[in-house]
Amino acid sequence: MTVVPPQRTCFARLLRAMVCAAAALLGACHTTTNPPAGTPVVTMGDLTNSGDFMSYIVNIDSIQLTRSDGSVVTPLVTPMSVDLARLNSITELVEAPAMPEGTYKSALVTLDYTATGVVWLNLNGQTLSAGPVNATGATATVVSVPVTFDPAHPLVITHGQSVRLHVDIDLIASNELTTTTPSALVQVQPFVVMSSPPVDATVIRLRGLFVTTQDVASGFYMNTRPFYSLSSAFGAVIVNTNAQTYFNINGTVYTGAAGLAALSTQQQALPLAVYGTLDSLSGVTPTFNATEVYFGSSQESQLAYYLTGTVSARSGNTITLRAADALTPFGATIYVDSVPVTLGSGTQVFEDGIATPGLTSANVSVGQQLTVAGQPGFDSTGTVLTSIDATQGLVRLHPTTLWGTLNADATQDVLSLGRFAPAALTFTGTGSAGHDATPSAYVVDTSAVPPGPVTTTGELLQGQGAVTPFGAAPPDFTARSVTPGPSSLQTLVVTWTNGGSTAPFTSVSSSGLVVNLADADLGTTHEIRTGPAALDLKSLPASPLITTTGADQSNLQLAVGTGTLSTGISVFNSASAFASAVNSSFTGTNKIFRLVAYGQYDSASNTFVAARINVALQE
Repeated sequence: MTVVPPQRTCFARLLRAMVCAAAALLGACHTTTNPPAGTPVVTMGDLTNSGDFMSYIVNIDSIQLTRSDGSVVTPLVTPMSVDLARLNSITELVEAPAMPEGTYKSALVTLDYTATGVVWLNLNGQTLSAGPVNATGATATVVSVPVTFDPAHPLVITHGQSVRLHVDIDLIASNELTTTTPSALVQVQPFVVMSSPPVDATVIRLRGLFVTTQDVASGFYMNTRPFYSLSSAFGAVIVNTNAQTYFNINGTVYTGAAGLAALSTQQQALPLAVYGTLDSLSGVTPTFNATEVYFGSSQESQLAYYLTGTVSARSGNTITLRAADALTPFGATIYVDSVPVTLGSGTQVFEDGIATPGLTSANVSVGQQLTVAGQPGFDSTGTVLTSIDATQGLVRLHPTTLWGTLNADATQDVLSLGRFAPAALTFTGTGSAGHDATPSAYVVDTSAVPPGPVTTTGELLQGQGAVTPFGAAPPDFTARSVTPGPSSLQTLVVTWTNGGSTAPFTSVSSSGLVVNLADADLGTTHEIRTGPAALDLKSLPASPLITTTGADQSNLQLAVGTGTLSTGISVFNSASAFASAVNSSFTGTNKIFRLVAYGQYDSASNTFVAARINVALQE
């Protein structure tokens, strides 16, 4: 077996390119490697919007890829601290390094749980901390998970071209809450799926270092530096902008060409974050289409703490921020379950992606999801964060998710707002005198929502928008989009007890899977989740067929296995190959841990149509 070292020379040249003749060297970086190289564009995300976890911080220690000739390449060698719970709603572009061309058949992803040792669950809209343990009950430490690509669809790196490589760590398939007393424990069996999907409309976050606007018609070069790392550079990306692109540069908002002009005057090698979609992978340097660009202090600074969470209460100028990821000036990510934040007349307030003038701290109200930057306060030990002073800081208002059922008077009965159940939120002061928001009759302004399907009383709805400024309700919420629950991404989850079942299905074929709901080892969870609502499979006429028929066949992601098998987790892109692998997995020895599928339930045919199905075996 040959081990190919990561191409540090290429990365170093990327950094030097920012100082002189940046564009020319960036373009040459990938093409001068030896042996001939292409570019894997590594993305990471699990777009389930499941909300099962408030925080799940681990270190991704490394990602290794094995070529068909046995050569091992390690494109990611620098440990990255990641909150996997945040990747349920946004995909991260991790890196775009040069890598030797060839056909890669398998991978190895190493996760380190010792970095935090605590997982925070979203249990019925409330937070719960839990310790991660392995199948034997010992504290989870470092876990390496082998992944085998579909033999019919391996990862192919082609000289002079880019290709997408997506890493999906399915938290629902990876974790089981085993006990809540005397303290909560989560059994951890990381379920990692890797595939090479086509470029699509998935919204991606791309963080890195600004290089130059030179030699890009309407855009700029940047070097990737994912998550919140302060010491890495993982390949170049060309970012395209247009007349609608939103820029927030050090707290000043621009749109289109004005933003690009302002960016061109900024110092090289400073951090920025870009949101948008992948564009073209035809060349050695991938291109990216930006809808939003955040530069400098608008997204991170070595002079402040940045916390992203949900406002659960407000009293005067003090808000309570819950379930917050805190980014320290030293690049560390920590979880803060609850912290008071002081706002003031000097707090700058922005709305992500929208150049809304005149925003003030009064726009911050209960249920709003946001990022706040300010100065930290600590307890007497100097180690526990106790407060944030944002009176001279900034707030970025994020699109906030509302789940509710429609009342006869067109108000909504809220199930969750900003990931929290109404019981976890204090609505006092949200409205004018006598008109505070009432969760059971929440007033939603839908005037800005494009026409869509007719909704009916009692229907479950998902809204995206913003909470009304504090003290100004009603309306309580302004929606920019409303999706009927069954049209959103739904999740089918089944668990088993007693160490799992050796025969969890009544039938397995290329047509789909049918769970044996009469199995003596069936667990307490067997449901279809739509946001915070659940439909028990046992309440249906029969156990539904879980099928890929009707799903996008060009982007199937079907997986079975566990990290302790020699082949690890086997990924397939066709229903027939997947069905064969599932059948061969249950011959009396292996037991199932969890089944998770993502798609939509069709009540008329009693089928669950899914492009992603994960069969996690017991370790």
